[in-house]
Amino acid sequence: MRIKKFNKSKIKNRRSNIGFTLVEMLIVVGILGILAAIVLPEFQAHAAQAKEAAAKDTLRILREAIERYAAEHNDVAPGYPSNNPTMIPNFLQFGSQLKNGGYISALAKNPFNGIVSVRIIKNGELFPAAPAGVNGWIYKPETKEFRIDSIGTDSQGNSYWGY
Repeated sequence: MRIKKFNKSKIKNRRSNIGFTLVEMLIVVGILGILAAIVLPEFQAHAAQAKEAAAKDTLRILREAIERYAAEHNDVAPGYPSNNPTMIPNFLQFGSQLKNGGYISALAKNPFNGIVSVRIIKNGELFPAAPAGVNGWIYKPETKEFRIDSIGTDSQGNSYWGY
């Protein structure tokens, strides 16, 4: 039986040919770019829809908290009739007065501008006709009206102000 001798030079030559060519790399990068261009708008649309859902849900929770508070305080809304038009960092200014504990643990950020402050509208003052976008939220204790202070429209064409 004849034993073949191991030839190191053949292995060395094979190793130098292993790898990708520049053309193959460019094709792969091109395909990845096309896939990214197709998928990226989908992710952006879902991010916008998530912000819209967060805004609607936060408004629902806050409006329910105002109604619960008023129901337990002879239909008097939190912050009424103090006539305090100042911006407050959170919506818990009336937390110490609550009979049954807090109604909300903390005020969420406005998902569109990231601001947490609430602008309190004075008694007798008109609610703004349009958002300014400088506060997180706008609240009028006299009428229990609570809105998001964001300029723009959602994916359905509805104004954030109308939420």
